Amino acid sequence: MIEPLRLSFVVRCSPDHAFDTWTDRASSWWPPEHTVSHERGARIVFEPRPGGRIFERTATGTEIEWGQIVEWDRPRRLRYLWHIATDPSNATDVEIVFREMPDARTRVEIEHGGWDRLAELGQSWRDTNRAGWDGVLPPYRQDAELRS
Repeated sequence: MIEPLRLSFVVRCSPDHAFDTWTDRASSWWPPEHTVSHERGARIVFEPRPGGRIFERTATGTEIEWGQIVEWDRPRRLRYLWHIATDPSNATDVEIVFREMPDARTRVEIEHGGWDRLAELGQSWRDTNRAGWDGVLPPYRQDAELRS
């Protein structure tokens, strides 16, 4: 069994704000080098419902699918299938929990798993995604705290 990636950190904002920064304002912080198009100004869209799509929309209107929402429980929990830069049949599972803490802070807990279904590619895809999280989480944290 390939262990899920588990990440946890605290942001100085409410769970509502942390959730909305992740979903409604992803375009303001998601680094272009972590998109498929690598295009500055690409719009990142989370359709706010189970079954909703996650995708990027380029300046020319091209939509590139990244995943699909499984659970949308604002502001507590978000789950989705993630297949950025791969076939949807290779989707992995992402769960993000936003836990309210004292002093208007939120603990963000991420579990990213499902690597076993990728067979021999699972471990290398897990490692690639670990680097991806390392690239997107710092700008997310900064944006959540700056705009709170």
